[in-house]
Amino acid sequence: MAGGVSVNAIRIEKIRPTRTEWAFFIFGQFIFVNDFRISEKFCERSTFLLGRGPRKGMAMIISMKRHATREEIDAVTNQVNHFGYKVHSIEGEERVVIGVVGVGDVTACMESIEAMPQVENVMRISAPYKFVSKEFRKEKTQIRVNGTVIGGDEFVVIAGPCSVESEEQILRSAEGVAKAGAKLLRGGAFKPRTSPYDFQGMEEEGLKLLQKAKKATGLGIVTEVMSDRDVDLVANYADVLQIGARNMQNFMLLKALGKCGRPILLKRGLSSTVKELLMSAEYIVAHGNPDVMLCERGIRTFETVTRNTCDIAAIPALNELTHLPVILDPSHATGKRSLVPALARAGVAIGADGLIVEAHPAPEKAISDGAQSLDMFQFARMMDDLKPYIDLWKASRAREVAAAASI
Repeated sequence: MAGGVSVNAIRIEKIRPTRTEWAFFIFGQFIFVNDFRISEKFCERSTFLLGRGPRKGMAMIISMKRHATREEIDAVTNQVNHFGYKVHSIEGEERVVIGVVGVGDVTACMESIEAMPQVENVMRISAPYKFVSKEFRKEKTQIRVNGTVIGGDEFVVIAGPCSVESEEQILRSAEGVAKAGAKLLRGGAFKPRTSPYDFQGMEEEGLKLLQKAKKATGLGIVTEVMSDRDVDLVANYADVLQIGARNMQNFMLLKALGKCGRPILLKRGLSSTVKELLMSAEYIVAHGNPDVMLCERGIRTFETVTRNTCDIAAIPALNELTHLPVILDPSHATGKRSLVPALARAGVAIGADGLIVEAHPAPEKAISDGAQSLDMFQFARMMDDLKPYIDLWKASRAREVAAAASI
């Protein structure tokens, strides 16, 4: 989602941003990638898309003065090209922003551009993750999923069982979480398991059951994809493709997700840093998919009381570093259903954009992760307990939006 306009339809072929330099130029309703034209309605006020080459890439943002003419914009673009850098322009209603990327020191180019009278300001992007950085985009990215906006003014709860086990089980789960207020249904059709002898999921049959649950309840579907070979299959059924912790740095999969046309829920790896999570998100966005949500699901430490250790501070840290929505998974972070509601409340209070919670109609009979799954009554009670926290969250989000608009 870019500026409230979906860019899921973009297909970027022949682009290898980790190997070559590249850039886009956007004009009107067409996107040009080198000599290729891609039709897409796209309008945004202050962002750009850039790539990086095999050596260290440098980037900067050029903000034109309001109502700059086409001749003035072309003059800046030509000056950037003169220095050997690539450009990407985005034209808003009142202002044009030009993104610049290249290899080497851009100081001379910056000084030259700053001296041009039609330029308001020039700013260097220092973060290694260019696309997902707050330097790239100040406003929170809003992602539309089945009528629900994630990253906007609504706190979104995703809920459902760890695995799709049967038609009755997934339908009961969907009906229960929908009644309690969840907006999206989670459920695994493909399951990565530590033991090769454990239940691996119902695969495509499970995807078909998730579709039935969607038709019955209207809930959008969030489900995991484990291999780049399965991306197209899962995308045919799911509204959001989830990338589990074990696949956070599966780079072939991340590249394929850049072309899938579906929003992505990217979970943090078991032993990964926040920077590594952001760099994995960069892979997806760099390959053409801007609709990425990040998920804090706990990391592996020496602590054994909980299944993982929830890095709760990662949520406000990510909110400072990136414009992407951040989701908390209190189920995997704790591994104990008794701890899930408390951590869910903490997630709302600390500024997450939503939760993904495991809920099952009969956790004691669950094939996987029963110990951390809430039953339908417990889930409904948790949702009720969250209401005053969500009210405070909405007030805080409104202040953040108003402050951003005043800058």
